[in-house]
Amino acid sequence: MGTGAELPSAIGQALLALGDQWTLLILQRGLTKQVRRFADWRDELGMSESVLAARLKEMVAGGLLEQVAYKNGRTRHEYRLTSRAAELWPMLVAIWSWERTWVERAEPLPDLIHRVCGARTDVVLGCATCDTALVTARETVTERGAAATFAQVAVARHHRRTVRERMPHDALSYLPETMEIFGDRWSTVVLAAAFLGVRRFADFQAELGIAPSVLSDRLRRFVDADVLARTPASGGRAHYSLTDKGMSFFPVFAFLVDWARRWYQGAPGTELVIRHVTCGSVLAPVLRCTACGRVMERSAVHFDIPSPDDPEREPVRRRPRRPAPGGRG
Repeated sequence: MGTGAELPSAIGQALLALGDQWTLLILQRGLTKQVRRFADWRDELGMSESVLAARLKEMVAGGLLEQVAYKNGRTRHEYRLTSRAAELWPMLVAIWSWERTWVERAEPLPDLIHRVCGARTDVVLGCATCDTALVTARETVTERGAAATFAQVAVARHHRRTVRERMPHDALSYLPETMEIFGDRWSTVVLAAAFLGVRRFADFQAELGIAPSVLSDRLRRFVDADVLARTPASGGRAHYSLTDKGMSFFPVFAFLVDWARRWYQGAPGTELVIRHVTCGSVLAPVLRCTACGRVMERSAVHFDIPSPDDPEREPVRRRPRRPAPGGRG
């Protein structure tokens, strides 16, 4: 792994594992549709076999998948999610919730069903430590160790950025606008820096150690997507602030930071944690059902994805969606 000085921070290792569009979709299909076999992932996502084989190999090496032999005439292998990967389910549901609220789609996302209360529902971020039912970015502070810089977060990626036109366009897959934020490591760290209060171009560049051309491109995309708002300032220097849409991505960021903290060990002093101001503790993020208010467990939720061969859906009570959060960063 190298010396401590060479070891990326925990969040940097998490982004190295997840900052790729195909990897996110492989995880999503594994978590929502229990896809396990090579041919099923290939057919689900329309991936080339060479790209799929490379991603599966990386995910096995990274501890997200494990190969398990099974018999089907002859011995074959399937890929099962590890505990590390399974704990990403609330983050993927948080992405679904954000996209459901903020991104226009030609085909609606599948409903999320909470078996405990029987509702087609949505989710909000809560704190498990103090049992607060709704936590927003403004009720938290993000703390960094003395040696933590975003240069340690923006580790080199394994492969080239995915061509968006090759991504699947079905009801379950994330849209390109969502992948611009989370399926690309530079975009994710730009957004993370914005949550820490970075506003000026020069400060983004200093924090991230990013090339000016790359930073300009990511900031432009975020402004075009209404995730950041660009405000002219004195001396011709613009400020970039989070919009309502950008602030609403905070639950995804919170789950990512928490997951990285629990599963990866960075060099001393490179820690990045989110603290819940209300209780003073490190935020223990959970998803709460907007219909019944209970904490949602993975075993008690599923997406209503009707099979083409069985279009009949089980009748389930529908609850109204939550209003979009207000305010700006």
